[in-house]
Amino acid sequence: MGHTRTDWSEYYTGGRDFRRLGEEEKSLLVEQAPAPKDGRALDVGCGTGELAVHLASLGYTVDGVDFAEGALERARAEHPEAERVRWLCVDVEHDDLSGLAEDGYDLVVLRLSIAFVRDRARVLRRLAARLREGGTLVVITPVVEHTPRERRRIALDERELGALTDGFEQVERFDTQNLAVLVLRGPVGSFSAEKRLRPEPQAVFGAAVVVTDASGRVLLGRSARGMRELPAAAGSPPSSATVVSAPPVTCPPVDSAGS
Repeated sequence: MGHTRTDWSEYYTGGRDFRRLGEEEKSLLVEQAPAPKDGRALDVGCGTGELAVHLASLGYTVDGVDFAEGALERARAEHPEAERVRWLCVDVEHDDLSGLAEDGYDLVVLRLSIAFVRDRARVLRRLAARLREGGTLVVITPVVEHTPRERRRIALDERELGALTDGFEQVERFDTQNLAVLVLRGPVGSFSAEKRLRPEPQAVFGAAVVVTDASGRVLLGRSARGMRELPAAAGSPPSSATVVSAPPVTCPPVDSAGS
């Protein structure tokens, strides 16, 4: 199956769905993100609405968003009593998010959807920017280690899970029923800038490359001074010191749109 809006709408209108919300997941949400007074929640990739309705039962006013109209049609039909839930057709990766709640959210949840997002770092930054002070972002996803090989496209590996936590002050992880539950708080941004003077020449010539992976993250190296820099090589006179590269690290790409 493809990943277009039409593909997903046909998936849902054909009567298919994802795994039901487990009791352990429900308990974790109550423990980690109890609804405050006038609390508002955002269910991203809400599908047919089971989680959105559950969050409403906990006391939240909920926006359930999905980019597949077929999913939302079923959600409206299957949960006509859900007066505290607003169903919105939104692609959080590409659409304008101005239709979401202007005053933000106390809880944002992505359940079983992050594996289908291409630019995960950018999407998490967009959503984290909509958290109210003290708000919580929760990612629930299958893990490659516990997923059959033929279905691993719906799961993340440990490296991908680690990348999702970049830019948050507080990170907690729970594992339940072969799912990883990441509880992220205190978004601070992933990058810092430092003004530097023009360096003294250290090489006769040099080269640098930009290397990205399938998720769009940029490969960086750590210099002897602890700075993150592009992988590079330099030629130098025989009398100069040898340049030694530190092990590379990865980080998400900078979002030029600032979202």
